[in-house]
Amino acid sequence: MASGNEPAPRPLVRIAGLRKHFPVGGGWFGGGRLIKAVEGVSLSIPERRIVGLVGESGSGKTTVGRILVKLIQPTGGTVHYRGEDISRLEGSRLRDYRRRVQMVFQDPFSSLDPRRRVEDIVGEALLAGGVGPAAARRELVAERLEMVGLNSGHLRRFPHEFSGGQRQRIGIARALAAEPEFIVADEPVSALDVSVQAQVLNLLLELQERLGLAMLFITHDLAVMRFLCDELAVMYLGRIMEAGATESVCSNPLHPYTRALLSAIPSPRPETVSRRIILKGDIPSPVNLPSGCVFRTRCPEARPECAGEAPGLLEKRPGRFTACLLN
Repeated sequence: MASGNEPAPRPLVRIAGLRKHFPVGGGWFGGGRLIKAVEGVSLSIPERRIVGLVGESGSGKTTVGRILVKLIQPTGGTVHYRGEDISRLEGSRLRDYRRRVQMVFQDPFSSLDPRRRVEDIVGEALLAGGVGPAAARRELVAERLEMVGLNSGHLRRFPHEFSGGQRQRIGIARALAAEPEFIVADEPVSALDVSVQAQVLNLLLELQERLGLAMLFITHDLAVMRFLCDELAVMYLGRIMEAGATESVCSNPLHPYTRALLSAIPSPRPETVSRRIILKGDIPSPVNLPSGCVFRTRCPEARPECAGEAPGLLEKRPGRFTACLLN
């Protein structure tokens, strides 16, 4: 968020009314039943900022990320990149978009081809972009490895020769190979040992600041989000429950779901005793969502009117958005 006289950063990515439904059940077409993985998500990602997307498993946050990098197509809604609808990109403009927007995947063990050497894994984007000759690509790959804390001596090795943290550094180097402007980082530290998570997070923050990247950081961990992100959006069952500047949301959450997530973060001060908010029941099936507010079946503050029309994401305070009838 901009402060003082600093101008507000321009939006690099604008998501409006994004929906993604998956057919499920018997038959070729799922018997008419749908998983509503993403339903009406709207979000703005400014230039040179890190926006966090946080929520429990199954909230739809990874689906949003995969739509942004065009690994899957949305059911509805729009994604604009620098003002251009990405669904209309073709030919050279589509190739340029794929170069500018890259993804760091969650699992460094499955996201790297075990049969290929590091040089080929990281250099694939350069080869696809027509960067050549081979010697020039090799030099660029070595530079990217240096940026993430590895070196040219790792070029000819295979993924199985590295630790989990090193493999994720290779994944980051691959994402940076084509000099992108925007990175989708999908739970990039959740599969790593706790001892190396902080190293990778600090690396991502350093690279973001050094290269001026915009980033969508997807996680289930609000403590990580608070450390890394300028702004955040909280997702539940395919919808955004709350959004705003990270410190503002964490210090004064408006939505009951955000308050419950924050209450689960251990305090670094042993003398501090906080009341843990225990959510009742299980997460509803995305095939059969509750009427009205999708969170109402687990909400400790739910009232009868919450079963009516689903609340929209509205600006309740300057720069603070929440989808709740009660706040």
